[in-house]
Formats: sequence, C-alpha cells, structure tokens
Amino acid sequence: MSNPSDRKGRGFSRLILVAIVIAAAVGVYEFRNNDAFRAKVYATAPFLKPADKAEAKAAPPPMAVPVSAVAAQTGDFPVILVGLGTVQANNTVLVRSRVDGQIIKINFTEGQIVKKGDLLVQIDPRPYKAALEQAQAKKQQDQANLANANRDLTRYESLAKNDYATKQQLDTQTSQVAQLTAQIAADDAAIDNAQVQLDYATITAPITGRVGFRLADQGNIVTAASATGIVSIAQLQPIAAIFTEPENSLGQLQAGVAAGPVPVNALTTDGKTVLAEGTLDTLNNEVDTSSGTIRVKALFKNEDNKLWPGLSVTTRTTVAIRKDVVMIPEAAVQRGQTGFYAFVVGPDNKVQQRNLKIGLIGDGKALIQDGIKADEMVVTAGQYRLQPGVLVKVGDDQQKTAAKEP
Repeated sequence: MSNPSDRKGRGFSRLILVAIVIAAAVGVYEFRNNDAFRAKVYATAPFLKPADKAEAKAAPPPMAVPVSAVAAQTGDFPVILVGLGTVQANNTVLVRSRVDGQIIKINFTEGQIVKKGDLLVQIDPRPYKAALEQAQAKKQQDQANLANANRDLTRYESLAKNDYATKQQLDTQTSQVAQLTAQIAADDAAIDNAQVQLDYATITAPITGRVGFRLADQGNIVTAASATGIVSIAQLQPIAAIFTEPENSLGQLQAGVAAGPVPVNALTTDGKTVLAEGTLDTLNNEVDTSSGTIRVKALFKNEDNKLWPGLSVTTRTTVAIRKDVVMIPEAAVQRGQTGFYAFVVGPDNKVQQRNLKIGLIGDGKALIQDGIKADEMVVTAGQYRLQPGVLVKVGDDQQKTAAKEP
C-alpha cells in the first residue's frame, strides 16, 4: 500500500504544474494582444525585441565598378594611310670601265662614302697617252703641209695674174689647201677622241654615295665590254621608300599632293619606332590590277643613315588634317550587333551606353561624328563588367589625367 504522505506530495506537484501552464498561456495571450504588457517585457529583456522589418529588409548599397575613363577631346585629327614598303637608293650606279686596260690603282675602300668626282680607279693610261701624242704629232705634220700649200697658193695667184700660170694649176692648188685644212680638222677630232680615251682611264665617282663590295682588284684586266663592273655606288642622302596603298586611297593621295607637301613617316615593321620623316614624291602612273594597289614613292633626307637600301618599313602618310573634331581613345570604342558604341559616365557616376557614328579610326584615336560631345567621360577599360545604369568608380589617376588634358 502506498504511503498517504506520498500521494499528498504528488497531488501538490500536479497543482503547481497546472498553475505554471495556465500562467504561461495567460502570458502568451497577453504578450500577443496587450501592447502595454509587451512593452514591459521588452523593457525588462530588450534582447527579445525583434529587429525592425524595414531595417531587416534593407539591401546593402550597390558596389561601384572600378573603371578607367578619359574625357572626349576636341582637336585636329590627322587622316593617316598606313602602308608597307621597301627602302631603295635614290640613285644606284654600277661603275664600269669604258676602256680596256689593267687596273693600277684602287682608291677606295668598301663601304666608304665618296663624293661626286672623287678618284675611284686608275687604269694604265700609257697606251692612251701614246695615242694622244700620236694624234697631236699628226696634226703638227698636217699643219706644216698646210702652211706650205698656202705659200704655193699665193705664188700661183701671183703668176696667174700675169698669165704665167694656168687657171687649172691655180684651182688644183686651191683644192690642195682645202684638203689640208679639212685634214687638220680631222686631226683635232682624233686628238679629242684620244684625250677622251685617256680621261676614261681615270674613273671617278659619278654620284655621291656609299660604295659597296669591290668587284675587281688592282692588277686585274678590265674591258669596256664587261658587264660585271668594278663597284656599285648607292645614293643614301636623300633616299627613297617605295610602298603601296589601296586603290581606293588614290583620291585622298591626289588631294593631299594638290594641297601641298604630304608628310610621310618611315617606321620599323612593327610600327613602333619612327626611323625617318620625309615627304611624298611620286604616285605611279597606273594601278596594279592584280593587287588593287598603287605604288608610291617618298623621299627622306636620311641624315643619320637609319634607312638602308632593302630595308622593310611601315609607312604612315598624312594626307589631310580634320580640324576641330571630337575624338576619343580607340580603346573606348566597342562593337555590338547594331554597330559601334561606348560607355559614357554620367554626373551621377552611372554609365550610359551610347551608339556612335565614327568617321575615322587611326593613331589610337577615333573621330566621332555623332554620339558623344566634348568633355564627356568615356570608359576606356573595364567595359566587360558594365551594363547601362551601373554605378562606376573612375580611378583617381584617370580623373587627374582627364582634368589636365585640353
């Protein structure tokens, strides 16, 4: 049998549990429906107060996308045609002998710069000097004969006046004087020819330029009929570059030539280093129908000899200058399905996508005909993360650069 005191204790515990449940139910009801009670609970235990719904739902501020941007500029835009060409000497001469003989002197070194008229080669002159002296002696002989014939003619004329000489004798002597006079003229021509042959034995530089490899040595026998030559001379100052341009650029080239000297720069084949500055000289008289190009020749002073015959170069021909136009960096130009566009940074630092009408692109810049005004900021790097309306942050260095640019 159970102890009465134990049953009494269990009954008391049940009453306490029921009272706790009833008190909790009343507290929950009051907390939900009584604002004053709920306020007291929050005052006693503020950590129970839930966060404000507006604050809980507030999203974090959007992150600005870092970009590089510069201001569109107004200025002069050069219209430049880019071509590929080869440098060649403005004049090239293969020095040959015009007489036969042995070389007795070489008066140049390979690679030397020679001036027009400098002695290059001396061929043995003795045979030609002897021929000259022989022609001169022949003239002296004929001059003596002519003098004698003239004296005889004077005598015949005197005798003929007194009928001591016939008319035939006088005519014969007159003819003899004429023949000897003509012979002296022939002697003069022979002397000139001998002098020319003697002069040819001394070979001088026909132009100013750089000599190449020697093709004959001292002691060699050279002939006038030889096609090999002795040495070549290339004129390097000025020097020429021959390059090609598309046939549809012919009108621009002609207009540039008509307006005045057309500047041409010669650069390395990678287009990074300027070698020389010159001017356009000649347009070829026909277009190459097989390639659709026209050959163009430019001249350069080449005072520092950076250009060399046979060197491949990139040419940049400035055919016109567009004045007071809006320009942006070529890096800012994007191409989409509808054409060219660019991202413009607005006053609120949000980007707009602008469709562009571009006139020309060259030298790292784009000429804008429509779509962007001067001083508007255009994005030059970071476009892949942008969409219209996106907030951006322009780098400080880019802002400073844009502020300094005119």
